[in-house]
Amino acid sequence: MTTEQRLKAIYELQTILTNIDKIKTVRGELPLEVKDLEDEIEGLKTRIQKFKDNAEELRKNIAKQNNDILTAKADIDKYTAQQNDVRNNKEYDFLAKEINFKGLEIELCEKRIREHTEQAERIESNITAAQEQLEDREHILADKKKELDEIISETRQDEEKLYAKAKTIEGKIDDERLLQAFKRIRRNARNGLGVVTVERNACGGCFNRIPAQRQMEIKMHKKIIVCEYCGRIMIDPELAGVEE
Repeated sequence: MTTEQRLKAIYELQTILTNIDKIKTVRGELPLEVKDLEDEIEGLKTRIQKFKDNAEELRKNIAKQNNDILTAKADIDKYTAQQNDVRNNKEYDFLAKEINFKGLEIELCEKRIREHTEQAERIESNITAAQEQLEDREHILADKKKELDEIISETRQDEEKLYAKAKTIEGKIDDERLLQAFKRIRRNARNGLGVVTVERNACGGCFNRIPAQRQMEIKMHKKIIVCEYCGRIMIDPELAGVEE
């Protein structure tokens, strides 16, 4: 390919990619919104599961405390019965201390049961709130996905044709360094333009004035000229087939 042919091809590629960008713009922020909602839903599910795990752990602790109370009460009954058969005051006092100790154990267990029950109630309240929030987000996500799918279905054919055409043009450009430079410039440019025409003796990308000598070189189509300010590839409007 001649430099002139490369410039025309790279500008045609730019035009096609700009049309693809316009299609993506129609989708707006929907893809990002869908992704954010999906992440938020996963986070809520993880949070709810942690709440449930904590609630289950509290229920196990409450059951254990209840079993400890039953054991302590059985011990009190046993020690009380043994007091009737003691032989001296020392044995009686020992059993009395054990009964008192078991009574304290029961009080401690009951206190823990109250605390765990309160915590479990708070967790259940948190689970209910998180479930409501999850259902709300899932409804919104379903609506957003439906909206996005409708937009994609409307533009899919056009987008696929443009991508196929862009791939064909890329295959024709025999200068790999030029092609990679063009893609790099496009990525860095806010408006996605890697190739711009000369407009009123200025760069069509950053609008800085181009020296007369450089303008002449651009019109000659003998070499690739880039803007010394923004780095975009510049092309003569006549070669690009557009009016200046």
